[in-house]
Amino acid sequence: MESSMFNVVQSYFADSLCRSGNRKSRRQPVRDIGIAIHLIGTIWAMATNRDRAARFIEALRARATDPGDPLIPACGESLEDFEKGRGLRRGMDEAAVRSRLEAAGAGDVLPVLLDADTKDRLDEYDGVVEGFVGTAKIPIGLVGPLPLNGLHARGSFWVPLATSEAALVSSYTRGARAICRSGGACPMLLAESVARSPCFEFDRALTAARFIEWMIAHDQDFRAEAEATSNHARLDDLRFTLEGNRVYVCFEYTTGDAAGQNMTTIATEAACAWIIEHSPIAPAAWYLEANMSGDKKASSQSYCLVRGRKVTVDVVVPADVLREELRVDAEQMCHYWRVSAMGGVLSGTLGVQGHFANGLAGLFIATGQDVACVAESAIGVTRFEQRDNGELYASVTLPNLVLGTVGGGTHLPSADACLRLLGIERNGGAAVLAEVAAATLLAGELSLVAAMATGSFGRAHRLLRKRRVSNPIDPNDA
Repeated sequence: MESSMFNVVQSYFADSLCRSGNRKSRRQPVRDIGIAIHLIGTIWAMATNRDRAARFIEALRARATDPGDPLIPACGESLEDFEKGRGLRRGMDEAAVRSRLEAAGAGDVLPVLLDADTKDRLDEYDGVVEGFVGTAKIPIGLVGPLPLNGLHARGSFWVPLATSEAALVSSYTRGARAICRSGGACPMLLAESVARSPCFEFDRALTAARFIEWMIAHDQDFRAEAEATSNHARLDDLRFTLEGNRVYVCFEYTTGDAAGQNMTTIATEAACAWIIEHSPIAPAAWYLEANMSGDKKASSQSYCLVRGRKVTVDVVVPADVLREELRVDAEQMCHYWRVSAMGGVLSGTLGVQGHFANGLAGLFIATGQDVACVAESAIGVTRFEQRDNGELYASVTLPNLVLGTVGGGTHLPSADACLRLLGIERNGGAAVLAEVAAATLLAGELSLVAAMATGSFGRAHRLLRKRRVSNPIDPNDA
């Protein structure tokens, strides 16, 4: 197989070079160079799977055999359509929505995307999205009751999860029932911070170091500029990283009950504008966000710092509850947890957990959060310990819960309804929501690990997939 694959590669490059020498087509050499660069990168990525690489190269050769076949479709028609789009009717009324859908050749989907309820609430979607054509309908399932005795979340909560994944809500409900029978979980909000990380470039490292010294001396001045942009943003701290002639500055804020990404962007821009205007050491260039804040991506700094809200939650599950609700014992749970933890180490995951992203995505969609923040929020650690009396100690820690109860999409009809369903006030409710989110993930981890430890994970999915038949299965029986 190895020699076969490299014969294909050699043959492809030989053909490519021959075509590149064809004077009849001026575009051909550029086209083949582009293919070659992409091919090299792809072969490198596929180096551990030669069958896959060979299949890809064969497909690429077939795609490139026609010298007149461009790598991308002709764009003239698309550009013409784009220019037409600029003249579409603006606004949030039904006529504007219809014009956009008809321009996309999909006028027949109007009744589905723009249903009666959405029509009645068009003004509520104004300013949230551009090019509005309707709303998506995702099923919402209810998990609970989930009894909590946290620093902020106290009482029983019914948790809405928006998902189309069969078995998810049933699994979380099973975990919530185990927590309920164990006397409830204890979540604690530990810290809050949202960062924005501009970068300033200078000629030399010494100049950059002097710039840091000047910034430290004048932090109260640009702090006032930043905080003047919002009633809620408070510049809590600064972190400096000097890399050669570049200075990365992490502006760390608290943002009240908002998730805070837009708030911190605007505040940091105001602070940087003041810095650029007043600094005696002018940077050669500067950038508002230099990708050091961890915004919407997994990063190892999460465990040392906090982005959003850091929460931990734990519960002690008695042996009889493990047996009756999860059909497992503490030793089985802990053994599988150790196996999966090692699997995470071997695959290089950030953290040790089963599926935080499942529960977070469902909760984020239901409550109007920025779903892209699941990329960073779903980092964390699940831990299990077996106690002498057969009890199981279980905990979940999340350092990066980026969520809020004001701003963003939290005011939209279904999000507002779900927050009311949770019993969470929009003003003053972000800390409660963060603790509820962590406890919900704890319920999911308990159920998932129990299913994996006892070999029932696949069976549960097979059973719950049959809900659409005439005799649907009660999720509590699965």
